[in-house]
Amino acid sequence: MRRTLLVVVLPLVLAGCSTWNLMNPFGAPSTMLAKADRLTADGDYRSAVATYDAYLAQYPDDSQAIRARRDAVASIMTTRDEIARLTQELARVRDELAKREGDLARVRQEAEKLRADLERLKQIDLQLEKRK
Repeated sequence: MRRTLLVVVLPLVLAGCSTWNLMNPFGAPSTMLAKADRLTADGDYRSAVATYDAYLAQYPDDSQAIRARRDAVASIMTTRDEIARLTQELARVRDELAKREGDLARVRQEAEKLRADLERLKQIDLQLEKRK
């Protein structure tokens, strides 16, 4: 009897768990928020916002919904700030690169001039050798 009950009930319990996990792949509300918070702390703001959105879609009336909205907005703002900072850094690096390329062109011109001077000196030296 116990074996029959176990054989019948166990698959039903497992099927129920897997169905629940398919409906809620992130887990309980607190698990979803913890994941979103961890993603935010890791700097993965895009995934954090997606997780906050999934949480809010699934649990709009949960007691932590206000915090989730606030944190999602904060993640979006942080992402925008990071984009602005990186854009400024990119402009600075591009300016530095242009300066370095200018320096490189100038050094190449100087090197070419020195090569030409060296060739003239070699020719002068050969002429002096021939006179002796």
